[in-house]
Amino acid sequence: MALENYYNSYNEDGRLASRHGQVEFLTTMRYIERYLTPGVKVLEIGAGSGRYSRAIADLGYDVAAVELVESNIEVFKSRLKPEQRISVAQGNALDLSMFADACFDMTLVLGPMYHMYTEDDKALVISEALRVTKPGGVLFVAYCHSDASIVHSGFALKSFDVLDYMERGKINPDTFETFSEPADIFELIRKEDIDRLMSRFDVERLHYIATDLFSRYIMDALKEMINEEYGLYLRYHFAVCERADMVGITHHSLDVFRKN
Repeated sequence: MALENYYNSYNEDGRLASRHGQVEFLTTMRYIERYLTPGVKVLEIGAGSGRYSRAIADLGYDVAAVELVESNIEVFKSRLKPEQRISVAQGNALDLSMFADACFDMTLVLGPMYHMYTEDDKALVISEALRVTKPGGVLFVAYCHSDASIVHSGFALKSFDVLDYMERGKINPDTFETFSEPADIFELIRKEDIDRLMSRFDVERLHYIATDLFSRYIMDALKEMINEEYGLYLRYHFAVCERADMVGITHHSLDVFRKN
């Protein structure tokens, strides 16, 4: 399976520990912490190697974590501390039948939507996440964005040939909309796609956040910053990461909404 092969050799914790990856992690945690109140029960779907689940448990909360890839689960369990109240199970974001309806106050979907290639599968992930969340509960769903990948990975880094992708039907030559399949690993979207998807559901959007925004574009500059300058950059990022004129250029976004 292409997805398992990818994650068997990928270090997600290392990505989030880099200077540019820290921006995404710190931004996501900043918003999660806004909605952590005493007694909150948290579910993380597609927890990877557990970076977010472990951070939330370190704040004193109970976390149930579900992850598809066995190698990620092994890493996750190897990094657990005795005091962390985390249960880890293997499971699929498309089928959360292991959980009853409305049993979590907060549900995190910080990876699965990167790998959902059809509208039906995307809707099923959201539907299952909503089902297991209590009315009034808060959900966090992360996405990968197409324009940032075209500009940064295609035109700037030349990690792929944009024209070749057009000829292969992976990029629309007029709109530059992207099309992925499982062999490509990542599904890339635009905010308009997320808005269309979420229009199906009875939810209230609380935040739409560009979690890394400019950070991957300037990753080399971030590495060279002294701590004070990096701290100033973070202050800037936090100040602008919800601005409507900014969110379209991010590599990763976070949709935060309440279940009605």
